[in-house]
Amino acid sequence: MIRLHDTRTKRKVDLVTREPGKVGLYVCGVTVYDICHIGHGRMMVAFDVIVRHLRRRGFAVTFVRNITDVDDKIIRRALAEGRTAAEVARIYSDAMAADLAALGILPPSIEPLATQHIAEMIALITRLIDQGLAYAADGDVYYAVTRFAGYGSLSGQSPDELKSGARIEVGDQKRNPLDFALWKGAKPGEPFWESPWGPGRPGWHIECSAMAHRYLGEAFDIHGGGADLIFPHHENEIAQSEGAFGHGSFAGQWLHSGMVNFGGEKMSKSLGNVVTIRKVAEAYDLEALRLLVVSVHYRSPVSFEIGRNAAGEAVYPDLDEAETRLEYFYRTLERLDAFLASAKVAPAAPPPSDLVARFDEAMDDDFNTATALSCVHEGFVTANKLLDEPKSLAKDLRLATLTALARDLRGAGETLGIVTRAPGDFLQARRDRLCQRRGIDAGHVEDQIVARKAARAAKEFAQADGIRDALKATGVELMDFPTGTSWRIV
Repeated sequence: MIRLHDTRTKRKVDLVTREPGKVGLYVCGVTVYDICHIGHGRMMVAFDVIVRHLRRRGFAVTFVRNITDVDDKIIRRALAEGRTAAEVARIYSDAMAADLAALGILPPSIEPLATQHIAEMIALITRLIDQGLAYAADGDVYYAVTRFAGYGSLSGQSPDELKSGARIEVGDQKRNPLDFALWKGAKPGEPFWESPWGPGRPGWHIECSAMAHRYLGEAFDIHGGGADLIFPHHENEIAQSEGAFGHGSFAGQWLHSGMVNFGGEKMSKSLGNVVTIRKVAEAYDLEALRLLVVSVHYRSPVSFEIGRNAAGEAVYPDLDEAETRLEYFYRTLERLDAFLASAKVAPAAPPPSDLVARFDEAMDDDFNTATALSCVHEGFVTANKLLDEPKSLAKDLRLATLTALARDLRGAGETLGIVTRAPGDFLQARRDRLCQRRGIDAGHVEDQIVARKAARAAKEFAQADGIRDALKATGVELMDFPTGTSWRIV
């Protein structure tokens, strides 16, 4: 049984779906006015892993993740760049797709655009007006918050508490400071659509209610997003959807991923500490960013530090550590593959290793990737020990155990979205990247390996050892295997 922490009830509950074996999941996506940053990546990885594990456990998942392609920020960007809002949205939607693919994010089942669902939004707004929960005012339409009894249930705040910090902006036609826009009357130079209240465009909150209902029905299983969306976005979605269709007619459970922190501070443009996914990719394998994210429980913040090297360039110690850990994983898989390929007798398919049960137990407990990753790490340690100590188990049992580990480590990695590539591809790319970063000539290293081999063949062992030591002093470690000598940067 999968258990998850429901933000609305503030407790861990069993996942009970409306249709046995099926999960309807809606996650709020990105407002496409700029390049995606690692905060977006953190949220996307969290729900990508959740979807992967649900499918691993046999659920048919319909995963809806929207794109907000009309918004104040998009309009401002368009005006600044001399483009249309649609052009800006298209440019950054394409950039987002490329960045998420590079981060190993699987595409959602459905990825609706807000601008393609204006009719559904108008219909929902009309329903709210008819039920007395919304009102039109000079081309705008507002939701009347005080008429929805459950407002504040998700964030745990009462309307009175919220009202004390709210204010009415100049020009607003609100009746109450807490009321929020469902429809915004058109302003000069802005994109607009025709509506019963005049030309305009939808407010931000209404789009997700409309699209969730369009693709998952009046009631579905899980709604998710970043913790920064709990209030007001998700609170307002509940008011809209349950106000229109009745209490309990929206999401069964709510999941929210933690934020990214830099030195204890939330990542934000106002603080100038935003790092894009593309910036990370300039110096690191993005799988390292993914590993860093899954090493922390999805509800917890991810700490991300930025340092400076001697040249004043930004360096990321957390990613350095994550890449080193990935190298250990991939090098172990490379050793496992070589060992199993050399086995003279292929074993029958062994039963799942203990790793599988412990991994699934951790993931079933509110998708605890931190504990699950610890299980994976232990599996790699066990594999190396068995490879290093041939007599630690009987020959047949050792072969069967290593076969199971090679299979099960990759299976667990598939759920987390790590160690999914051919080991040689990752290791070569990492070595090339480190050579470039440290100014190491790979061709020279290969020449020295050839020279060392010749020295050893001539029994000039002191010379061979000198070559090894000289390379080690530059950060190059040689590794001798029956098939030849390999090397890595340490």
